Amino acid sequence: MADIAIRTRALTKTFPPKKRRLLEVVRREPKKPAFTALAGVDLDVERGELFGLLGPNGAGKTTLVKILSTLLLPTEGEATVSGLDVRRDAEEVRKRVGVVLGGDRALYWRLTARENLWYFSQLYDMPGAKAKKEIERVLAQVGLTDRADDRVENYSKGMKQRLHIARGLLTDPEILLLDEPTIGLDPHAGRSLRALVRKLVDEDHRTVILTTHYMYEADELSDRIGVLHKGKIIALDTSAGLKARYAKEKALVVRVKGDPAAAEAILRGEGDVRRVEGGLRLAGDLPQERISDIAARLAKAGVPLLGLQMEEPSLEDVFVALTGEGLVDAPPEGDDE
Repeated sequence: MADIAIRTRALTKTFPPKKRRLLEVVRREPKKPAFTALAGVDLDVERGELFGLLGPNGAGKTTLVKILSTLLLPTEGEATVSGLDVRRDAEEVRKRVGVVLGGDRALYWRLTARENLWYFSQLYDMPGAKAKKEIERVLAQVGLTDRADDRVENYSKGMKQRLHIARGLLTDPEILLLDEPTIGLDPHAGRSLRALVRKLVDEDHRTVILTTHYMYEADELSDRIGVLHKGKIIALDTSAGLKARYAKEKALVVRVKGDPAAAEAILRGEGDVRRVEGGLRLAGDLPQERISDIAARLAKAGVPLLGLQMEEPSLEDVFVALTGEGLVDAPPEGDDE
């Protein structure tokens, strides 16, 4: 029987309607209804698993992370972390969970990385000698030892994200909740951070929940993936299982240099086309003759073509099939409220 690290049953979170501003009252505008961010989520995450959580903006991902880390209380339902109830055992849950919400507000820019971590260690009531030892441990773990005494204002975005993770690891938690850890990073920083996240599971044997907007990131890292849509888990499986069930059709991937608008205009007449990272994706298992014809038309139109090939169904195909939305370069969702 699987060892369950995180379990939710009928987990629901409803935010009350926001108060109307004076001008809205004067204009007699109707009151806005309450907003349900989570609508009965049932979820089991196994110990030692890297669980990817996908969903469009407002799907409830950040709300779920905040409930599991005790930053928010659920309206209804149950949530347990390492067998501890997030309501009754909040203090004990916090000892077992590290949370990385990111954002510039979570760090003090005028302080060094070491000073930031010292400050947070004292918020955790960590004794001085232990705090110094743990700070050195996490700095080494995220590769910031050489820059530990530099002010955070001089850090790149990737280094700041590493410091966020170091903060989350400071108490040596069993479970790490990562909310959009690679958002806005350049490819090199993103790849380095993904390798760190995978290492936390494979070598440190931690349980990780990762929310992300990036399909390739979820595909590369996750042991299992859950798709959250309108406050509900609508699909849950391995990446391969999701593709086999929801996205069986191959597609022609067209990669171009620069703006893909010209190529998109040509491909629109060929069928279902959409933008993906690095180019365009035309649905369908196309014969070689048709691919050659498309290539010739693109060349005639002066489109700077970088690549043209048939590919297997992608995780983004799954996402679009389930939600009708794409996630490429989508902005972060904020607090879901």
